[in-house]
Amino acid sequence: MNYVDEVLAKVQAKNASEPEFLQAVEEVLESIRPVVEANEEFYKKEAILERITEPDRQFKFRVAWVDDSGQVQVNTGYRVQFNNAIGPYKGGLRLHPSVYLGIIKFLGFEQIFKNALTGLPIGGGKGGSDFDPKGKSDREIMAFCQSFMTELSKYIGADIDVPAGDIGTGAREIGYMFGQYKRIKSQWEGVLTGKGLSFGGSLARTEATGYGLLYITEELLKSHGDDMKGKKCVVSGAGNVAIYAIQKAHQLGAKCVTCSDSTGWIYDPEGIDVALLQEIKEVKRARLTEYAEARPGAEYHDGRGVWAIPCDIALPCATQNELMIEDAKELVANGCKAVCEGANMPTTLEATKYLMDNGIWFIPGKAANAGGVATSALEMSQNSERLSWTFDEVDKMLNRIMVDIYHNIDDAGKRYGCEGNYVVGANIAGFEKVVDAMLAQGVC
Repeated sequence: MNYVDEVLAKVQAKNASEPEFLQAVEEVLESIRPVVEANEEFYKKEAILERITEPDRQFKFRVAWVDDSGQVQVNTGYRVQFNNAIGPYKGGLRLHPSVYLGIIKFLGFEQIFKNALTGLPIGGGKGGSDFDPKGKSDREIMAFCQSFMTELSKYIGADIDVPAGDIGTGAREIGYMFGQYKRIKSQWEGVLTGKGLSFGGSLARTEATGYGLLYITEELLKSHGDDMKGKKCVVSGAGNVAIYAIQKAHQLGAKCVTCSDSTGWIYDPEGIDVALLQEIKEVKRARLTEYAEARPGAEYHDGRGVWAIPCDIALPCATQNELMIEDAKELVANGCKAVCEGANMPTTLEATKYLMDNGIWFIPGKAANAGGVATSALEMSQNSERLSWTFDEVDKMLNRIMVDIYHNIDDAGKRYGCEGNYVVGANIAGFEKVVDAMLAQGVC
């Protein structure tokens, strides 16, 4: 048995109840085979794959808080500090009922390579809770966030571990958590990113993941002699990533005709009205049924269905494993040219293989959605320097980072005989950087 298969077997046996984590590990290890095989004896002696698939540490803790009726509620909090070979642990905090240790480990593992691809000094980590912010009052959310941070504050710091937002964790939640951290530690430091602009946040951070997704998509098309003008895009999700991906796509001359949430989806043949979508999702925190009611010509459908709409470009921006093999077949049949992931691992392994086997350009989330964490790292820099950069300054840096990521993953694929395979390229480019740092620092 070769080294990759040996480690895969160990990871599968040890983490059998964590399918998302196993999926992420399998995807990475399978695609870095050429690198490992070229260094197999040395990597095995140094236990590189065992060290990179085992978190440095992981925390699980009780979060008790009081709801508006006076009832004590109990949730579970998590933080996985996966790898800090190239910088402080960096990764968001997901608040969603589906959260459990396996989800956090999968996200933290992906974050190692995503963060390495940015070229910035940040390691990989992730956290969150099974708390659901939906339907909660501001006071209840504050109570939860304060309790959550009371425990989490023991393990994080500006040069140790710097969490950020994620699904369910926006500016409101980050604000409450930062206030509690400051109260406990009696100091102001850049321990969280995604903060409000009045207390150390960065301009362009809100837009960064969605904008970055379109910058790398645009560079992908340019490298193949094409551009975004006139392209028809289908987008899943209706949160931060989807909204700003749609906005930037429209600015670049494309037209996005779909979006979705957990109950249904919208088809708007005239193009999604970003201002209306923002009003419904960011202000009212309502369902997409209100979009269809306010927008003549738009159709609302229950359940799933965005991938059935013919398009040039598909941008999955919702959650993991939302684009499945049947969806991939529809995209291919309808002439889709490119799939670029705005969410973390939104395409199943089977669907990814089918898309690539049928000639669709596919950029994985660890490369395509790295704009968010890249801009979080820029926020960390501004906090350390006690400076605030303009929107245009941050946006230009973001654009450059995403263009560089595209060419780095493209070059990595070519070096190992996998030209056009951006999954292999992304995993190899991230892996090589992290491993170089690990080896330089000895066994630790």
